Amino acid sequence: ITVIPKMSQQNKIIIVGAGLCGSLLALRLAQRGHKVTVYEKRGDMRLEEVDAGRSINLALSARGLMALDRVGLKKTIAQSCIPMNGRMIHPLGGESFNSPYSGRPEDYINSVSRSDLNILLLNEADYNDDVTLHFDAPVKEVDLKNASIKYIDPKTKELITDQADIVIGTDGAGSIVRRSLMARTTELLFNYEQNFLRHGYKELSISPKEDGTWRIDKNALHIWPRGHFMIIALPNLDGSFTVTMFHPYGSDIGFDALDTDDKIKDFFEKYFPNLIEYMPDYINEYKQNPVGNLGTIKCYPWQAYGKTLIMGDASHAIVPFYGQGMNASFEDVRVFDDMMDLYGDDWATIFEKFQDARVHNSNAIADLAIDNFYEMRDKVDDKNFMLKRKLEMKLEQAYPEYYSKYSLVTFKPDLGYNDAMIQGRNQDKFLLNVVDQLSDINDVDIEKVFNQLQNLTA
Repeated sequence: ITVIPKMSQQNKIIIVGAGLCGSLLALRLAQRGHKVTVYEKRGDMRLEEVDAGRSINLALSARGLMALDRVGLKKTIAQSCIPMNGRMIHPLGGESFNSPYSGRPEDYINSVSRSDLNILLLNEADYNDDVTLHFDAPVKEVDLKNASIKYIDPKTKELITDQADIVIGTDGAGSIVRRSLMARTTELLFNYEQNFLRHGYKELSISPKEDGTWRIDKNALHIWPRGHFMIIALPNLDGSFTVTMFHPYGSDIGFDALDTDDKIKDFFEKYFPNLIEYMPDYINEYKQNPVGNLGTIKCYPWQAYGKTLIMGDASHAIVPFYGQGMNASFEDVRVFDDMMDLYGDDWATIFEKFQDARVHNSNAIADLAIDNFYEMRDKVDDKNFMLKRKLEMKLEQAYPEYYSKYSLVTFKPDLGYNDAMIQGRNQDKFLLNVVDQLSDINDVDIEKVFNQLQNLTA
């Protein structure tokens, strides 16, 4: 492949949305010498506590770290992460047990504060003279053909027009830029799909011990699976855990039904008796904290006229059950950066190549995230599932080149999500057939299984 020079001239680029994806993108574009202006409808989280409307902490893994390395921040953010080596499963009425993410000790994911990471990216972008950040400045109109936007000035409240060479929307699941594409559905042949789970989420917390340490294992992602619902917990640097309750709306124990102190208390005492000892204020937190929706957005195309593009959640919002939402958005930035290496500032070509490289991969991780919801909720304490995981551990320990489906997605950032999904699903099907015939995992011929897997995935 002939590599075209990175940039023939400085371009002015408008980015709509200063979240994780937009901040990383602004920083990278400025590092490449472009003039970047960012518009964010919310306030500056560095100056005030701004409700981002999203989870407090996130799982940062290899794909996200690879993108952060591109802007020189991988080592810096690692200092603010807590490694999680596996899942700690807490079955109802049984003993808790650890389920490692892989058979390789170097494979782990990281619990990271969403706000700390976003603030780091904003600061790094702000240090660059080629980045201008506007907060409390909601974009109201996007001219797709002419790469201009109209936004509300935070001081005068007037509608102001800004013009650029290109506009990129990284403004989340409710993207105004995507809605502008949708407004030209017929002209652009724009396809849009939105699906909500019949479950929502509510955040609670586990407080630190009096000495500031963690009440439960800090190097694990904790799961309390209960069939049609579950609770998970991720560690924070201050000794606390962010607890997220994934729960149906309906039924006699759903979010809609748990509307009194007694009902909340009875529910937690029945289904999470060993958890509530760590959460003395869980009833008040439950009543005060809102319920959020869980949805998937797929669409195509992601660009219009070679002037306007969407990426991140604006183009592919997913549910959080593979821990890949942020990582997939960061990977967007890395792949976009690769396209600029190949095509300079030929934005029309970059946009086309970028969307075609990403759409199948983003659709794949969206589907995998739904699959993992049912796996985490229903199967992590299932006998056959646990046998399959033990077999995967043995394979990964014996053969470093073998990766389970989870590992393909999480620990092989050079493999696209779509290829990881296809290969991983084939492996799962094969291994579950093996497990169905086992009475003792130690009786299995690991070398024979590995050879058969190699033939299957060749």
